[in-house]
Amino acid sequence: MSVLVTGGAGYIGSHMVLELLAGGEEVVVLDNLSTGFRWAVAKPAELVVGDIGDQDLVATLIKRNSIRAIIHFAGSIVVPESVTQPLAYYHNNTVKSRALIEAAVDGGVPHFIFSSTAAVYGNPATAPVAEDAPLMPMSPYGSSKLMTEIMLRDASNAYGLKAVALRYFNVAGADPQGRSGQSTPRATHLIKIACETALGKRGHMEVFGTDYETADGTCVRDYIHVSDLAAAHAAALGYLRDGGGTDVFNCGYSKGYSVLEVIEAVKRVSGQRLEARMSPRRPGDPARIVAGSDKIRYRLGWKPRHDDLDLIVSHALAWEAQLGQRLSAA
Repeated sequence: MSVLVTGGAGYIGSHMVLELLAGGEEVVVLDNLSTGFRWAVAKPAELVVGDIGDQDLVATLIKRNSIRAIIHFAGSIVVPESVTQPLAYYHNNTVKSRALIEAAVDGGVPHFIFSSTAAVYGNPATAPVAEDAPLMPMSPYGSSKLMTEIMLRDASNAYGLKAVALRYFNVAGADPQGRSGQSTPRATHLIKIACETALGKRGHMEVFGTDYETADGTCVRDYIHVSDLAAAHAAALGYLRDGGGTDVFNCGYSKGYSVLEVIEAVKRVSGQRLEARMSPRRPGDPARIVAGSDKIRYRLGWKPRHDDLDLIVSHALAWEAQLGQRLSAA
């Protein structure tokens, strides 16, 4: 029996592969390599290059590898881009997820874990925000993920598929052992951009919006270490295997940091100055969003190990410093 990881050659997916292999799982990765890398897939996991929307391919993998769980990361994730290219996001994130869910149902896969997002909440009225808060996404990205959550709920009711949707807050950092990290060119993740700037890979960085109703006027986010997020998926898989039902869980630390606070942390950890230019707001960005994480801690027994902004930054910096050599050697 194996676990199928879609998008397993990407940032979060590659960390999930490491987590599963450490737990003794047999892993198959399905990735079209549009943003992922062959070298990011740890051995002995098998990499199959293909698309999650190819139902015949997915059906073959399910049968050939006796797939009993699917962990679904593949998708498009850039909020501003989703505003300008909404149909592309609904196709890649929603239509293709529907095809994957149908293949799972037809193939008798009992367990499905979905990479959802805090963007389903939009700009919540409270912080921290709990899983039962109103769902009011502000971007096609958030809407495309919410649609997939709804499909999973309905498929669970109709066909018995047991699914967990994990609503990520802001994922950051890198594998503490230096085996994987955020490697995608032109990434939009704040901590990665700040680390690139501190290391001289960028001449400057931009801060989008300084007039939000927050303490310093910049957006506030809850940053979760990517390895802790992978551990949350492992906990969700154990929950489903133990008979747990379809549910949703936030993944965050219940702590918020502003954009300027993150920049100061990167300066502090790197010992470098960096230029941050103030720019207008981006469409689709909420002012403040912080995870209510009690549910995942108590229901799944999840205990984060890297809940410290400076530690997250230090791992991201270490990865970024050696990324050029990694890419040139690949």
